[in-house]
Amino acid sequence: MTKSDLVEALCTAHLGRFTRHEADTLVNTVFSEIKAALVSGESVKISGFGVLAPRHKRARKGRDPQTGEEIEIPARRVVIFKVSPVLRKKMNREP
Repeated sequence: MTKSDLVEALCTAHLGRFTRHEADTLVNTVFSEIKAALVSGESVKISGFGVLAPRHKRARKGRDPQTGEEIEIPARRVVIFKVSPVLRKKMNREP
């Protein structure tokens, strides 16, 4: 599913409540707020879905797969996702 699929789903699920432009603005606003929270170091918890959290990965040694040469992989920040138990249960339910 893409962002435009989300916009389309919002328009069709709520017939007449949102124009395509309003739905697009809404989806972009939600994603902007999530991004801003993660960049500032906050976790984002969406009940029934999961938690997006920024994490720091320390620098480490790696290997260039083409040359086999040892390289230093710099420290960086990443986003991790932990699925909620509710969603995990729904995903693993027998069809």
